[in-house]
Amino acid sequence: MLLRHYLLIIIITILFGSAYPVQKIIFNENVPPILMGSLRMLVVFVFLVPFWKFKIPNKKYWLPLFCFSLSMGFIAQLFMIISINKSAIISPIIIGSQLAIPFAILLSSLFLKETVSIKKWLFIFISFFGVILLGFDPLIRNEIYSLILISIMAFFYASAQVFSRYLKDIKVTLTNAIMGLIGFLSLFITSYIYEGDVVYNIRNISGQSWLLILHAGLFVSIGAHMSMFYLYRMYPVKKVFPFYALFPVFGIFISFLIFYEIPSFITIIGGLIVITATYLVNKED
Repeated sequence: MLLRHYLLIIIITILFGSAYPVQKIIFNENVPPILMGSLRMLVVFVFLVPFWKFKIPNKKYWLPLFCFSLSMGFIAQLFMIISINKSAIISPIIIGSQLAIPFAILLSSLFLKETVSIKKWLFIFISFFGVILLGFDPLIRNEIYSLILISIMAFFYASAQVFSRYLKDIKVTLTNAIMGLIGFLSLFITSYIYEGDVVYNIRNISGQSWLLILHAGLFVSIGAHMSMFYLYRMYPVKKVFPFYALFPVFGIFISFLIFYEIPSFITIIGGLIVITATYLVNKED
Protein backbone atom coordinates (compact mmCIF):
# COMPACT_ATOMS: atom_id res chain seq x y z
CA MET A 1 0.00 0.00 0.00
CA LEU A 2 1.31 3.45 -0.92
CA LEU A 3 2.34 5.85 1.85
CA ARG A 4 -0.30 8.41 0.87
CA HIS A 5 -2.99 5.76 1.21
CA TYR A 6 -1.77 4.85 4.71
CA LEU A 7 -2.00 8.55 5.56
CA LEU A 8 -5.51 8.67 4.05
CA ILE A 9 -6.59 5.74 6.25
CA ILE A 10 -5.29 7.57 9.33
CA ILE A 11 -7.27 10.69 8.35
CA ILE A 12 -10.40 8.58 7.73
CA THR A 13 -10.20 6.88 11.13
CA ILE A 14 -9.57 10.23 12.87
CA LEU A 15 -12.70 11.61 11.20
CA PHE A 16 -14.73 8.54 12.22
CA GLY A 17 -13.38 8.86 15.75
CA SER A 18 -14.31 12.55 15.92
CA ALA A 19 -17.98 11.91 15.07
CA TYR A 20 -19.08 10.88 18.58
CA PRO A 21 -17.39 13.62 20.66
CA VAL A 22 -18.36 16.26 18.06
CA GLN A 23 -22.02 15.28 18.34
CA LYS A 24 -21.76 15.39 22.14
CA ILE A 25 -20.51 18.99 21.92
CA ILE A 26 -23.51 19.87 19.75
CA PHE A 27 -25.93 18.29 22.24
CA ASN A 28 -24.21 20.11 25.12
CA GLU A 29 -25.13 23.35 23.34
CA ASN A 30 -28.80 22.38 23.72
CA VAL A 31 -29.35 21.44 20.08
CA PRO A 32 -32.17 18.86 19.99
CA PRO A 33 -30.43 15.57 19.11
CA ILE A 34 -32.94 14.23 16.58
CA LEU A 35 -33.03 17.61 14.83
CA MET A 36 -29.23 17.55 14.67
CA GLY A 37 -29.38 14.11 13.05
CA SER A 38 -31.87 15.32 10.44
CA LEU A 39 -29.68 18.33 9.60
CA ARG A 40 -26.65 16.07 9.27
CA MET A 41 -28.56 13.94 6.75
CA LEU A 42 -29.67 17.11 4.96
CA VAL A 43 -26.00 18.08 4.52
CA VAL A 44 -25.34 14.63 3.01
CA PHE A 45 -28.26 15.00 0.60
CA VAL A 46 -27.45 18.58 -0.46
CA PHE A 47 -23.81 17.84 -1.24
CA LEU A 48 -24.51 14.57 -3.08
CA VAL A 49 -27.65 15.51 -5.00
CA PRO A 50 -25.63 17.06 -7.89
CA PHE A 51 -24.10 13.60 -8.46
CA TRP A 52 -27.50 11.89 -8.21
CA LYS A 53 -29.23 14.16 -10.77
CA PHE A 54 -32.53 12.55 -9.67
CA LYS A 55 -31.98 9.49 -11.87
CA ILE A 56 -34.42 6.76 -10.87
CA PRO A 57 -32.72 3.35 -10.45
CA ASN A 58 -34.19 0.14 -11.82
CA LYS A 59 -37.25 -1.16 -9.90
CA LYS A 60 -35.37 -4.25 -8.70
CA TYR A 61 -33.22 -1.94 -6.53
CA TRP A 62 -36.08 -0.02 -4.92
CA LEU A 63 -36.70 -2.32 -1.94
CA PRO A 64 -33.04 -2.89 -0.93
CA LEU A 65 -32.35 0.83 -1.53
CA PHE A 66 -35.25 1.82 0.72
CA CYS A 67 -34.21 -0.70 3.41
CA PHE A 68 -30.59 0.51 3.22
CA SER A 69 -31.64 4.16 3.50
CA LEU A 70 -34.06 3.51 6.36
CA SER A 71 -31.55 1.38 8.30
CA MET A 72 -28.57 3.68 7.82
CA GLY A 73 -30.11 7.13 7.44
CA PHE A 74 -32.91 6.88 10.00
CA ILE A 75 -32.87 3.97 12.49
CA ALA A 76 -29.08 3.69 13.03
CA GLN A 77 -28.80 7.49 13.24
CA LEU A 78 -31.71 7.71 15.68
CA PHE A 79 -30.31 5.15 18.14
CA MET A 80 -26.80 6.59 17.85
CA ILE A 81 -27.78 10.19 18.64
CA ILE A 82 -30.08 9.17 21.51
CA SER A 83 -27.28 6.99 22.92
CA ILE A 84 -24.74 9.82 22.75
CA ASN A 85 -27.20 12.32 24.18
CA LYS A 86 -28.12 10.05 27.14
CA SER A 87 -24.53 9.07 27.91
CA ALA A 88 -22.35 11.07 30.29
CA ILE A 89 -19.24 9.16 29.15
CA ILE A 90 -18.46 8.75 25.44
CA SER A 91 -15.70 6.10 25.49
CA PRO A 92 -17.92 3.01 26.17
CA ILE A 93 -20.35 4.17 23.46
CA ILE A 94 -17.53 4.39 20.92
CA ILE A 95 -16.37 0.88 21.86
CA GLY A 96 -19.93 -0.50 21.72
CA SER A 97 -20.39 0.79 18.18
CA GLN A 98 -17.73 -1.71 17.08
CA LEU A 99 -20.36 -4.45 17.38
CA ALA A 100 -21.45 -3.41 13.88
CA ILE A 101 -18.64 -5.58 12.47
CA PRO A 102 -19.59 -8.92 14.13
CA PHE A 103 -23.29 -8.12 13.55
CA ALA A 104 -22.55 -7.62 9.83
CA ILE A 105 -20.81 -11.00 9.65
CA LEU A 106 -23.67 -12.71 11.50
CA LEU A 107 -26.30 -11.17 9.19
CA SER A 108 -24.23 -11.96 6.08
CA SER A 109 -24.03 -15.61 7.11
CA LEU A 110 -27.82 -15.73 7.64
CA PHE A 111 -29.08 -13.80 4.62
CA LEU A 112 -26.22 -13.85 2.11
CA LYS A 113 -25.20 -17.43 2.96
CA GLU A 114 -21.58 -16.38 3.45
CA THR A 115 -19.36 -18.98 5.09
CA VAL A 116 -18.06 -18.10 8.55
CA SER A 117 -15.11 -20.09 9.90
CA ILE A 118 -14.97 -21.45 13.45
CA LYS A 119 -12.16 -19.00 14.19
CA LYS A 120 -14.38 -16.10 13.09
CA TRP A 121 -17.22 -17.30 15.30
CA LEU A 122 -14.76 -17.33 18.21
CA PHE A 123 -13.66 -13.75 17.52
CA ILE A 124 -17.31 -12.64 17.21
CA PHE A 125 -18.09 -14.21 20.60
CA ILE A 126 -15.02 -12.51 22.13
CA SER A 127 -16.05 -9.09 20.75
CA PHE A 128 -19.52 -9.42 22.34
CA PHE A 129 -17.87 -10.50 25.59
CA GLY A 130 -15.74 -7.33 25.53
CA VAL A 131 -18.84 -5.12 25.32
CA ILE A 132 -20.62 -7.12 28.05
CA LEU A 133 -17.52 -6.61 30.24
CA LEU A 134 -18.07 -2.84 30.03
CA GLY A 135 -21.36 -3.31 31.88
CA PHE A 136 -19.45 -4.49 34.96
CA ASP A 137 -17.52 -1.22 35.22
CA PRO A 138 -18.84 0.59 38.34
CA LEU A 139 -18.12 3.95 36.67
CA ILE A 140 -20.45 3.31 33.75
CA ARG A 141 -23.26 1.28 35.32
CA ASN A 142 -25.51 4.28 34.72
CA GLU A 143 -24.60 4.04 31.02
CA ILE A 144 -26.09 0.55 30.47
CA TYR A 145 -29.11 2.09 28.72
CA SER A 146 -26.81 3.96 26.33
CA LEU A 147 -24.79 0.79 25.68
CA ILE A 148 -27.99 -1.07 24.76
CA LEU A 149 -29.00 1.76 22.43
CA ILE A 150 -25.61 1.85 20.69
CA SER A 151 -25.75 -1.96 20.31
CA ILE A 152 -29.11 -1.58 18.53
CA MET A 153 -27.52 1.12 16.37
CA ALA A 154 -24.70 -1.29 15.51
CA PHE A 155 -27.23 -3.94 14.47
CA PHE A 156 -29.02 -1.61 12.05
CA TYR A 157 -25.72 -0.21 10.75
CA ALA A 158 -24.71 -3.81 10.01
CA SER A 159 -28.11 -4.43 8.39
CA ALA A 160 -27.48 -1.49 6.07
CA GLN A 161 -24.15 -3.07 5.03
CA VAL A 162 -26.00 -6.28 4.10
CA PHE A 163 -28.61 -4.35 2.09
CA SER A 164 -25.80 -2.47 0.33
CA ARG A 165 -24.57 -5.80 -1.12
CA TYR A 166 -27.69 -5.79 -3.32
CA LEU A 167 -26.79 -2.29 -4.56
CA LYS A 168 -23.29 -2.98 -5.91
CA ASP A 169 -24.29 -1.96 -9.43
CA ILE A 170 -25.52 1.48 -8.31
CA LYS A 171 -23.18 4.44 -7.80
CA VAL A 172 -22.31 5.09 -4.16
CA THR A 173 -23.16 8.78 -4.58
CA LEU A 174 -26.70 7.86 -5.68
CA THR A 175 -27.36 5.41 -2.81
CA ASN A 176 -26.00 7.86 -0.23
CA ALA A 177 -27.93 10.80 -1.68
CA ILE A 178 -31.19 8.85 -1.38
CA MET A 179 -30.14 7.70 2.10
CA GLY A 180 -29.57 11.35 3.05
CA LEU A 181 -33.00 12.35 1.72
CA ILE A 182 -34.90 9.54 3.48
CA GLY A 183 -32.86 10.03 6.65
CA PHE A 184 -33.49 13.78 6.67
CA LEU A 185 -37.26 13.48 6.13
CA SER A 186 -37.68 10.66 8.68
CA LEU A 187 -35.63 12.35 11.39
CA PHE A 188 -37.15 15.78 10.68
CA ILE A 189 -40.68 14.43 11.15
CA THR A 190 -39.59 12.54 14.29
CA SER A 191 -38.01 15.73 15.65
CA TYR A 192 -41.22 17.67 14.97
CA ILE A 193 -43.25 15.07 16.89
CA TYR A 194 -40.94 14.63 19.90
CA GLU A 195 -38.85 17.82 20.11
CA GLY A 196 -41.42 20.52 19.38
CA ASP A 197 -41.16 23.64 17.23
CA VAL A 198 -38.53 22.74 14.61
CA VAL A 199 -38.31 26.26 13.15
CA TYR A 200 -37.70 27.77 16.61
CA ASN A 201 -35.07 25.13 17.41
CA ILE A 202 -33.24 25.74 14.12
CA ARG A 203 -33.19 29.50 14.72
CA ASN A 204 -31.52 28.92 18.08
CA ILE A 205 -28.63 26.82 16.75
CA SER A 206 -25.33 28.66 17.27
CA GLY A 207 -22.74 29.27 14.57
CA GLN A 208 -20.34 26.82 16.21
CA SER A 209 -22.99 24.09 16.23
CA TRP A 210 -23.72 24.70 12.53
CA LEU A 211 -20.01 24.24 11.77
CA LEU A 212 -19.92 21.01 13.77
CA ILE A 213 -23.06 19.72 12.01
CA LEU A 214 -21.35 20.54 8.70
CA HIS A 215 -18.29 18.61 9.91
CA ALA A 216 -20.42 15.57 10.81
CA GLY A 217 -22.29 15.60 7.50
CA LEU A 218 -19.62 16.70 5.03
CA PHE A 219 -16.34 15.41 6.43
CA VAL A 220 -17.52 12.27 8.28
CA SER A 221 -20.64 11.02 6.46
CA ILE A 222 -19.40 11.98 2.98
CA GLY A 223 -15.64 12.55 3.10
CA ALA A 224 -14.57 9.64 5.30
CA HIS A 225 -17.04 7.12 3.84
CA MET A 226 -16.32 8.06 0.21
CA SER A 227 -12.56 7.89 0.86
CA MET A 228 -13.02 4.41 2.33
CA PHE A 229 -14.91 3.29 -0.78
CA TYR A 230 -12.07 4.77 -2.89
CA LEU A 231 -9.55 2.60 -1.01
CA TYR A 232 -11.80 -0.46 -1.43
CA ARG A 233 -11.46 -0.01 -5.18
CA MET A 234 -7.66 0.23 -4.90
CA TYR A 235 -7.02 -2.65 -2.49
CA PRO A 236 -8.72 -5.84 -1.24
CA VAL A 237 -11.23 -5.22 1.56
CA LYS A 238 -9.23 -7.47 3.91
CA LYS A 239 -6.26 -5.11 3.56
CA VAL A 240 -8.23 -1.92 4.26
CA PHE A 241 -11.00 -2.80 6.71
CA PRO A 242 -8.81 -3.96 9.66
CA PHE A 243 -7.67 -0.33 9.99
CA TYR A 244 -11.26 0.44 10.99
CA ALA A 245 -10.24 -0.86 14.42
CA LEU A 246 -8.23 2.36 14.87
CA PHE A 247 -11.41 4.48 14.87
CA PRO A 248 -12.32 3.84 18.56
CA VAL A 249 -8.70 4.52 19.58
CA PHE A 250 -8.85 7.99 18.01
CA GLY A 251 -12.42 8.49 19.29
CA ILE A 252 -11.39 7.79 22.90
CA PHE A 253 -8.29 10.00 22.52
CA ILE A 254 -10.35 12.89 21.12
CA SER A 255 -12.88 12.44 23.96
CA PHE A 256 -9.98 12.73 26.39
CA LEU A 257 -8.76 15.95 24.74
CA ILE A 258 -12.24 17.54 24.71
CA PHE A 259 -13.97 16.17 27.82
CA TYR A 260 -10.92 15.04 29.84
CA GLU A 261 -12.38 11.53 29.94
CA ILE A 262 -9.93 9.00 31.33
CA PRO A 263 -11.12 5.44 30.61
CA SER A 264 -11.25 3.13 33.62
CA PHE A 265 -9.19 -0.07 33.78
CA ILE A 266 -12.23 -2.23 32.89
CA THR A 267 -13.10 0.06 29.96
CA ILE A 268 -9.53 -0.19 28.66
CA ILE A 269 -9.53 -4.01 28.97
CA GLY A 270 -13.01 -4.32 27.41
CA GLY A 271 -12.02 -1.91 24.64
CA LEU A 272 -8.83 -3.82 23.86
CA ILE A 273 -10.80 -7.08 23.70
CA VAL A 274 -13.39 -5.59 21.30
CA ILE A 275 -10.85 -3.78 19.09
CA THR A 276 -8.52 -6.82 18.88
CA ALA A 277 -11.39 -9.22 18.17
CA THR A 278 -12.88 -7.02 15.41
CA TYR A 279 -9.42 -6.56 13.89
CA LEU A 280 -8.83 -10.33 13.84
CA VAL A 281 -12.33 -11.00 12.45
CA ASN A 282 -11.54 -8.79 9.46
CA LYS A 283 -8.02 -10.13 9.06
CA GLU A 284 -9.50 -13.61 8.68
CA ASP A 285 -11.23 -12.59 5.39
